[in-house]
Amino acid sequence: MLKEFKGRLRFLSFGIMLFAAVLVVKLYFVQIVDGSAYRAKADHQYVEGGDYFDRGSIFFSGKDGTKVPAAGIQSGFILAINPQLMTEHSVDAVDAYNKLSNIVELDKSLFLSKTAKITDPYEELAKKLPQSMADKVLALAIPGISVYKEDWRVYPGNSMAAHTVGFVGFGGADGNEVAGRYGLERYYEKTLSRKSDGAFVNFFAEVFSDIKKSVSSGESLEGDIVTTIEPSVEAMLEDELKKIEVKYDSEWSGGIVIDPKTGEIYAMALNPTFDPNDPANASSVGVFQNKLVENRYEMGSIVKALTMAAGLDSGAVLPKTTYNDPGCQTLNKKTFCNYDGQSHGSNLPMQVILNKSLNTGAAFVENRMGNDLFRKYMLSFGLGSITGIDLPNEGKSLISNLTSPRDLEYAQASFGQGIALTSVQIVRALSTLANGGHLITPHLVKEVDYKLGTSKQVKPAKGEQVFRPGTSEAISRMLTEVVDTALKNGSVRLANYSVAAKTGTAQIANPAGGGYYADHYLHSFFGYFPSYDPRFLIFLVTYHPLGVQYASETLTDSFMNLTKFLISYYNIAPDRETPPPPTVKTQ
Repeated sequence: MLKEFKGRLRFLSFGIMLFAAVLVVKLYFVQIVDGSAYRAKADHQYVEGGDYFDRGSIFFSGKDGTKVPAAGIQSGFILAINPQLMTEHSVDAVDAYNKLSNIVELDKSLFLSKTAKITDPYEELAKKLPQSMADKVLALAIPGISVYKEDWRVYPGNSMAAHTVGFVGFGGADGNEVAGRYGLERYYEKTLSRKSDGAFVNFFAEVFSDIKKSVSSGESLEGDIVTTIEPSVEAMLEDELKKIEVKYDSEWSGGIVIDPKTGEIYAMALNPTFDPNDPANASSVGVFQNKLVENRYEMGSIVKALTMAAGLDSGAVLPKTTYNDPGCQTLNKKTFCNYDGQSHGSNLPMQVILNKSLNTGAAFVENRMGNDLFRKYMLSFGLGSITGIDLPNEGKSLISNLTSPRDLEYAQASFGQGIALTSVQIVRALSTLANGGHLITPHLVKEVDYKLGTSKQVKPAKGEQVFRPGTSEAISRMLTEVVDTALKNGSVRLANYSVAAKTGTAQIANPAGGGYYADHYLHSFFGYFPSYDPRFLIFLVTYHPLGVQYASETLTDSFMNLTKFLISYYNIAPDRETPPPPTVKTQ
C-alpha cells in the first residue's frame, strides 16, 4: 500500500515538474522569443486595426564580424478614412483636408472623391507614415479619420546584393500569399517566415518526436540568417560592373568574389539590378532572375585552365611538353581555328597555350589524354552536376557533347565551346585550381540564429579531391605566368603579389538560326591571389559588350581594381619580392 502511494506521489511530482517546465518555456517564448510580436500586437489596442506582419531578418557580415542589416521589418502607419462615419458626424471634407494636408502630403481631388463615397467604411489615403505624423493626425480628433499600425519588409541597402537577397511579395494560388519570391528570401522561406506561436509549437512537437533534429538541423524552426556577403566588397564589385556597363553597353554583366577554399561568397552581383524595396518599378520581370545561378552559357577559354590541369594531373602532358601549332584543325569534316586563324609556331611549350589562348593547343592536350579520360576529369570538376548553392532555381549544365562518339565535340569542349555551364558551376570548378584540387560548395549563409536562442554555423564539408595538390601548384604557376607576361603584355603584373588568371571569349549561340552570332560575344575572366595560398577568387562576366571583341579588353581593369582593393582592405601580406623569379621563356 505504502509502495503504491509513493509511486503515485512520484508520478504526481513528475507531472507538476513537467507542467512547471512547460510554463517556464512558454514564458520564455512570450517574453523573449516572441516578445516583439506581442508588443506589435499590443500596439493595435491603441491604434485602430492594421495587419500584423513579421519575418526573420537577413544580415550581411562585415569583415570584423559585425552584422549589417540586409532585410528586416519596419513599422509605420496607414492613414485612412471612414466616409460613412464622416457623413454621420457632418465632417466638412474640405476642412478635414486642409488640416490633414498640413501633416501629410495629399492629393485634394483624390481625397474629396474618397470622402464622397458616403456608404464606404474604409478608404486608404497614405501608407508608411512615421510615428510623429500618426500622433499629429490622432491629435486632430476628426471623426472618421484613423491611423492603422502596419509593418512591412525593408531592405536598408536598397539595390545592394538584390539578386542575392531577393524580396518578399504576393503570390500563391490566389495571389494573396506573402512570401519570399527570389534569392535568399525564397530559399530560406521556412526559416524566415513566421507563424502564430510557431516557434513554441515547433519546439514541443519536435522535442517529443526528435530532439536532435530540433536543436541541430533546425529545419522547421524560425530564425534569422547571417550571410557571407561583405558589404564593402559587394559595393566595390557592383561599382566595377556599372563601369563595364557604361563603357561597353553590355546587355548584362555579373561577378562573384569567393573564398576558393571554403566556398564562402563575399560578393555576388549583376547589372542591371533593381531595388527590392520597390520591385514594381523594376525595368522588367526578367531583371529579378539571377543569371549567375540560373542561366548557362558557353564560357570560352577559361575552360582551357581546367583542360591544362587535367592534362598535367593525368600525366598526358608536362609543362615542358611541346606541340606544333597548325593554326586550324579539321576533325570530323569540321574545321576550328585559333582566335586569329594563324599558326603560332612549332615546338611550343604548354605555357604558350595559356599565354596566347590557343584553341589548337587545348585540343592537343585533350587528344593526348583521350576522350574517355578527358570526360572523366571534366565530370570530376563538377561540370555535370549542380553546386548546391543556397539560392533557388540553380540551372543545370549542358554537356551532352562529352558523350559524343566524335572527336570534334571533345576538342571543342577543351577550349570551352559546345558545353554550356552556369557561372556558379564554373566558379566551383575553377576553385579546384586554387585550393589544392578539392571541390567546394559555394554558399551565401554562414549562420542561422533561431528564435529559440540557439545558432547553427553553416560549414559545408570539404568536397571530393579531384586532382593532386601538386597539380594545383603547377597550374597556378602557369596562370601566374599568364598575368606576369601575357595579360596586357605584363603591364598589370603586381610587383609584390602573385596573381593567377585567365580570360575567356566565347561566341554566343544563335537560338533562331543555329550556329553562332558573328558579332556577339560573352567575355569571362577569372583569377585568384596570392597564387599559391589564395584568399580570393574573382569571376567576372559580361554579355554582348559593344565595340570590343576580347575579354582582356573589357574585364582586365575591373579584375585588377578588385584585386588591389581586396589586398588593401584585408591587409594581405606580400608573397613575393621584386624582382620576380625568372619566368619561362615563350615563343
